[in-house]
Amino acid sequence: MTRPLLNRRLDRLGTTIFAEMSALAVTTGAINLGQGFPDTDGPESVREAAVGALRDGHGNQYPPGMGVPELRVAIADHQRRFYGLDFDPDSEVLVTAGATEAIAAAMLALLEPGDEVIAFEPFYDSYAASIAMAGGVRVPLTLRAPGFRPDLDALRAAVTSRTRLLLLNSPHNPTGMVLTRDELTDIAELAVERDLIVVTDEVYEHLVFDGEHIPLISLPGMRDRTVSISSAGKTFSFTGWKVGWVTASAPLVAAVRTTKQFLTYVASGPFQYAIAEALRLPDTYYTAFRDDLQAKRDFLADGLTTAGFEVYRPQGTYFITTDIASLGEKDALAFCRSLPDRCGVVAVPNSVFYDDPDAGSTQVRFAFCKKDYVLHEAVSRLQRLTS
Repeated sequence: MTRPLLNRRLDRLGTTIFAEMSALAVTTGAINLGQGFPDTDGPESVREAAVGALRDGHGNQYPPGMGVPELRVAIADHQRRFYGLDFDPDSEVLVTAGATEAIAAAMLALLEPGDEVIAFEPFYDSYAASIAMAGGVRVPLTLRAPGFRPDLDALRAAVTSRTRLLLLNSPHNPTGMVLTRDELTDIAELAVERDLIVVTDEVYEHLVFDGEHIPLISLPGMRDRTVSISSAGKTFSFTGWKVGWVTASAPLVAAVRTTKQFLTYVASGPFQYAIAEALRLPDTYYTAFRDDLQAKRDFLADGLTTAGFEVYRPQGTYFITTDIASLGEKDALAFCRSLPDRCGVVAVPNSVFYDDPDAGSTQVRFAFCKKDYVLHEAVSRLQRLTS
C-alpha cells in the first residue's frame, strides 16, 4: 500500500471521539459523562470467579478458538432462557473480544468490496470503521428527533441491487431508541424479500426501560440470515474484560470465525469462565440492574432539563441524547470541547456519529452509568451553564 493511500485511509478512520473526550476529562479533572463505562465494578461473585479461574489455571493459555465450552453453553442457555432461542453451543456460538470485534469480523467476513450496508444514523463509530475496512459502502438511514424512529419506507427505498447487509442496533446507541415488534417484523419481511443478511448489535439487551427487547433472529425467516451480537461488558459492568459473542446459524458463525481468528485469534481466557457464571445469575440481578439504571436515567434527564437542555429521554441503553440549541449553542463538537472548562463535565457530540454532521449538529450525549453522587455533582455543575 502506498503511503498516500495509507494516509487517506487513516484520515477517514481517525481517532475515536471517546479517546479524545476521555483524555480531555483526565487533563481537566472533569466528570466524564462521555465514554460509556460504569464507575463501579460488577457483582463480586463474578470477580471471584475470574480470580478462581486464574488461580486454577483455567484460560491462562490460549482458549479454544470458538471460546471455552463453559461459556458457549452458558450463552446458548441465556438465549433459550430469555428469548426461547435454541443454538448449538458447538457450532452456532462464537466468543469474541467484545462486540466491537464481532462487528468487525462480521463485516470482513460477509462483505465484498462495493457491497452496500444500511445502518441507522447516528451510528456507533466502529460501524463506519468496520464497513470501510471491509471495503463496503455505508448507506445511512437517519433517525430524527424527538422519537428517533426508523422511517421504514425510506429503508425500503434505500435497498438497491448492491445492498448486501443491514446493520441494526437496538437498543440504539446513542439515541436510546428501542425497535418495536412491528418495526422488527417489517424489517424482517424486507430482509427475506430482498435476500439480505442482517447483523444486529444487541449489547444493551438487558437495559430496556420502556418497551421490550426482541431479537430479530427470533422472527420468521431470520434464523439463517441474522448474525446476533452481544457482550458481557454492559450487562455486568466489566467493560475492560472484552467478552462478546455471536449467535447465528452454523454457516454464518463459521464465516465470522474465519476472519475473527486473524484479528485477536482468542482473548480473555480466564474472564470467559467468569462470564459463564455471570450469565447464570438469577432474574433478580437483571431486574435490579435495569431498575437502578432507570432511576439514574430519570435523575440525569430531569437535571439536564433543569439546566436548559432539550432532553430526549431514552427507552434503553445508558445514554441520554440532548439538544443544545435551547442553550443558544449551534456546534455540538465545539460545545463538548469547551464544556470541561465551562463547568467541569465531559460529554460527547452526536454530530460525529452522522455522515451528515448537520443532521446532529446540536445533539450531545451524556452517559448515566455512574455513581449517584457523581451524577448529582455533574447536574450541579451543569447548572452553571444557565446561572
